[in-house]
Amino acid sequence: MIGDLVGSRTASDRRGVHRQLTRVLDAVATELPPLDPAVVVAGDELQLSYPRLGDALQAAFLIRLRLAPEIDVRFGIGWGTVEVLDSRSGAQDGPAWWQARSAIETVEARAQHPGTRNARFCYRAGPDGEGPDEPAVEAALICRDQLMGSLSTRSMRILGGLVAGRSKTEIARTEQISTSAVSQRVQRDGLDVIVAASAMLREVG
Repeated sequence: MIGDLVGSRTASDRRGVHRQLTRVLDAVATELPPLDPAVVVAGDELQLSYPRLGDALQAAFLIRLRLAPEIDVRFGIGWGTVEVLDSRSGAQDGPAWWQARSAIETVEARAQHPGTRNARFCYRAGPDGEGPDEPAVEAALICRDQLMGSLSTRSMRILGGLVAGRSKTEIARTEQISTSAVSQRVQRDGLDVIVAASAMLREVG
């Protein structure tokens, strides 16, 4: 899995961005332990690997959700084998990384077009089509991206609360609005759909 922070090079507080990214990566790794610790490389790119596609998709979703709205991030996720080139440095190569690179390049290209400007996730199966069905996963990701791309800052926070398992009443108290107002946003913005789609994507092998 390769993540790329959107517009981070022009951020006024790059140290603050890095601190927030590190906090989120540590929190998500506690919930969904990766195969290896996250690596943040030059250009504000992050790299992670998971044994299951569903875990990688969920980790990427949580990272994006918890960095929003201050920091935006795109993800490319690839399926395949990994070769450790150097056990001391942890340098890796192999089809999984090649496919992840192809995926991040694809999602970046999509985001340049008005019709797919909300694209944030892309999945590529193995070089010979190995792994979960690419078109099916991609269809779900594109639709979820479109829903999330239209959310206001408050709706994104409410979505984060729902994903964390908080009740609408608890969320309303935090947002200082009525429970009815939360329910209206959930229905209007399709937040329950996003939660359900993400839960289903997590079950992908």
